[in-house]
Amino acid sequence: MRSLALAVLLGTLLPLIHASCWYKKAETDIKQCLYDKEGAWYPIGSRWRTKDCMDCSCHDNGVMSCCSAYSTPTRIPDDCRMQFNQKACEYEVFKKDDRSVSCPVLGAVV
Repeated sequence: MRSLALAVLLGTLLPLIHASCWYKKAETDIKQCLYDKEGAWYPIGSRWRTKDCMDCSCHDNGVMSCCSAYSTPTRIPDDCRMQFNQKACEYEVFKKDDRSVSCPVLGAVV
């Protein structure tokens, strides 16, 4: 019975490992949100994109939410490759032998 409960718990939590959003409650009554990775403060009601390609919001309830600003290709044709473009916050998918020819993305996760 104990093993069954553990299996159910792990099966429930597994999809969260690949979650693309996270939330952080303010530790005090400060009316700003701190994005720790950049050490930057943002006012309540603001939205911004971080250097590590997260779209964030500072909500009036003191919660900061951040979600990936891009999706990650999971299936591309065999004759193609992908490369992350940090400035555009997106994966570029192109032919291995000709970077100027783009390829279709057959599957992706956010």
